[in-house]
Amino acid sequence: MLDQTDFKILRHLQTNGRLSNQDLADMVALSPSACLRRVKTLEQAGYIQGYHALLNAKKLGYTVEAFVQVRIDQGADDWHQCFQDAIEQLDEISDAYVITGGSNYLLHIRTQDFEHFSEFIVHTLNQIKGVRDIQSNMVMMSLKRNGRLLPLQHKKIK
Repeated sequence: MLDQTDFKILRHLQTNGRLSNQDLADMVALSPSACLRRVKTLEQAGYIQGYHALLNAKKLGYTVEAFVQVRIDQGADDWHQCFQDAIEQLDEISDAYVITGGSNYLLHIRTQDFEHFSEFIVHTLNQIKGVRDIQSNMVMMSLKRNGRLLPLQHKKIK
């Protein structure tokens, strides 16, 4: 069971995964050795799954961003696994979700330009076995993107 100090550690690391152990220990009022033990415990327990750099997609030339809903013909027994296997190696898809509603999947896609996006939809995604319908929603402007995954400041501790 996580306590308030664990959540403080997670909040700080979620905001800045490059904090030194000394700085983190100071922020959460622990000794460096106690802080390091807690971080290692959080890692081993799976609360911390990794440390990543948040890249600027536009600066790297990825100017098109879209959320794409895909509906699959569910006639085959293994339709879900077939689709999952097919999209696993597609670099254009950064995230994929199973969703409720009229579609089966929601894909977050980034490409260098609209031509590449169009080619990807028509010649790659639409060619996956069982794909029945694709609806694309282009991102016009990002209103909030801070890389923080969880609103831990609102988490209630029991």
